[in-house]
Amino acid sequence: MMTSRPSIAFARFAVPKKGSVFVLAANDGGLGDAAKACDPAKTLERAFPVADFSGKFAGLVEVLAPEGTSLDRLVAVGAGKVSGLDDYAWLKLGGTIAASLRKATEVAVMLDLPGADVGGRQAAKLAAGILLRSYAFDKYKTKKDNGDGQRDGNKAEPKKPVKVTIHTADPAAAKKAFADEVAVIDGVLLARDLVNEPANILGPVEFAARVNELEALGVAVEILVEKDMKKLGMGALLGVAQGSPRGARLAVMRWNGGKAKDSPIAFVGKGVTFDTGGNSIKTASGMEDMKGDMGGAAAVTGLMHALAARKAKANVVGIIGLVENAVDGHAQRPGDIVTSMSGQTIEVLNTDAEGRLVLADALWYCSDRFQPKFMVNLATLTGATMVALGQHYAGLFSNNDELANRLTSAGQATQERVWRMPLGTEYDKLIDSKNADMKNIGGRYGGAIIAAQFLQRFVRDTPWAHLDIAGTAMGAPSSEINQSWASGFGVRLLDRLVRDNYEE
Repeated sequence: MMTSRPSIAFARFAVPKKGSVFVLAANDGGLGDAAKACDPAKTLERAFPVADFSGKFAGLVEVLAPEGTSLDRLVAVGAGKVSGLDDYAWLKLGGTIAASLRKATEVAVMLDLPGADVGGRQAAKLAAGILLRSYAFDKYKTKKDNGDGQRDGNKAEPKKPVKVTIHTADPAAAKKAFADEVAVIDGVLLARDLVNEPANILGPVEFAARVNELEALGVAVEILVEKDMKKLGMGALLGVAQGSPRGARLAVMRWNGGKAKDSPIAFVGKGVTFDTGGNSIKTASGMEDMKGDMGGAAAVTGLMHALAARKAKANVVGIIGLVENAVDGHAQRPGDIVTSMSGQTIEVLNTDAEGRLVLADALWYCSDRFQPKFMVNLATLTGATMVALGQHYAGLFSNNDELANRLTSAGQATQERVWRMPLGTEYDKLIDSKNADMKNIGGRYGGAIIAAQFLQRFVRDTPWAHLDIAGTAMGAPSSEINQSWASGFGVRLLDRLVRDNYEE
């Protein structure tokens, strides 16, 4: 990417001699001792009432060339009520600072706050927020912005990375916590990159090549090609891919950080690198967004990166089914009947309900080969989930209350939130078929639930959860920590699930 990533360092409190300085202000506008030391002329104290600044969360007051210093800028960032500063709040504060960096090349952040215990963990979270907000996918922009929204004819050069030094009481603890945190952030940014890539650049084969790069972190990777999947009987997955000349892949990632004899936990992702809808073709409006129909596979890949990079003490399997759902004379037709790896037959009434076909074989393969403690699958599966939940929650469906509760708790902690939806025999009957064991769509209503019922037929007795991330993985509302079309949703959520519940 042309946008440079900020460099982050940690240091003991000291008054910077140049650059931009950010300080935190409590809800009443109170400043810590380190912040006051950077403002000997008390310019912020005079500016607060003029700007009607009270320390409200994410509020800003900026003073240029502050009196009594050689600094370029002095910026106060509202931290709100100290009691409300959880992990996500520190991420957001970091994102707020990143959004205000502008053209600064040297930045200091004074991490002290009256009444707050600000340690290494908080410093690491704030730094992570800076990295998340600084992400931009602009690698294909070749012209330089001349400042008025127009592009001139000059080649755009990479911006020099801004140096951010976070001043804190315990820089060693902050550095240690940040090393763990940055592993997860790198996983999020990898997932964003994958989702943002155009489909002509990232097809199933290219995606599989990106997965192979995880071997450098110690992840064991296997890539199954069409011949392998045909031998295994994956007729559901291969049926989706048959209209594309780009082939299909099943990527298997294994991180063995736990005890050798422990059964793994497993994550499965839908990786439709572009979805035309097949012969049940989508309307042209918005079809370009279907380059992101592999958001589930991207999240699983990013998660495996995060777990390996931070040396998670767990045995974890990641499996992604990679296909392109295209239209040509070989493409699957409505009414076709395919045989899945499980032996169950599926009448394909709508070729645009293809993600569940890919996941059917991927889930069965995962359960059959690895016999995991549980499986969680992620998929940009249905627009119906967005109708029900909008774009702030992912739909959660599960056959196991403990797993569902743990996912909900992890979602609250990371603010990658999930909302549990129902499953039941009444819905399951809607996918019974007269011509095969099941059909891949039901009626008009309850589309997200029907899709989940379909997937449940391929998990047997394994504890399982399905996350429908159609509204959260791409095109989700901008936030303090993400301005990108791709959010990387699922990486932080599932890393937290593993961290809190499944590591030794």
